[in-house]
Amino acid sequence: MPATIEGKKVAFLATDGVEQVELDRPWQAIIDAGGRPELVSLESGEIQAFNHLDKAERKRVDRSIDEARPDSYDALVLPGGVANGDFVRADERAVRFVRDFFDSGKPISVICHGGWVLAEADVVRGMTMTSWPSLRTDLRNAGAEWVDQEVVTDKGLVSSRMPKDLDAFCAKTIEEIAEGKHAR
Repeated sequence: MPATIEGKKVAFLATDGVEQVELDRPWQAIIDAGGRPELVSLESGEIQAFNHLDKAERKRVDRSIDEARPDSYDALVLPGGVANGDFVRADERAVRFVRDFFDSGKPISVICHGGWVLAEADVVRGMTMTSWPSLRTDLRNAGAEWVDQEVVTDKGLVSSRMPKDLDAFCAKTIEEIAEGKHAR
């Protein structure tokens, strides 16, 4: 029987440029497992998702980063997208949110270019993780041990490389949320 996360509230931190499939698939996995996803972004309103370089759907923001508090959530998902990862890591409020979330020991899942945000938050030192291959040097320079694997878990931090890894990413994300708090 698949893990259940009934009633768990999960923040998805994203902005314009988010890779739509890396937002939609984990979002649906959270719902299917009984969780409650919430889109947190840099501003209220809507964000523009992309399919690689092509505009996709617009997504309604549930809460701005100024309104969101890490202690209101049970887990955090950082979807990818080159522009998304770059815009989020450039926003000090978002970086602080991620750092505070990491310090709480709650599960964090990151895929593709979302790893840039963790590097900027200076929370990957000593962690084993993966990402889109072009982030390898950035993550190593931030102190992570980078590996080329479909999905990696280290103390509640789930990481994956790309859309083709989404099945493993979603399953491991649900598993880690079901387990709860992790020691860092």
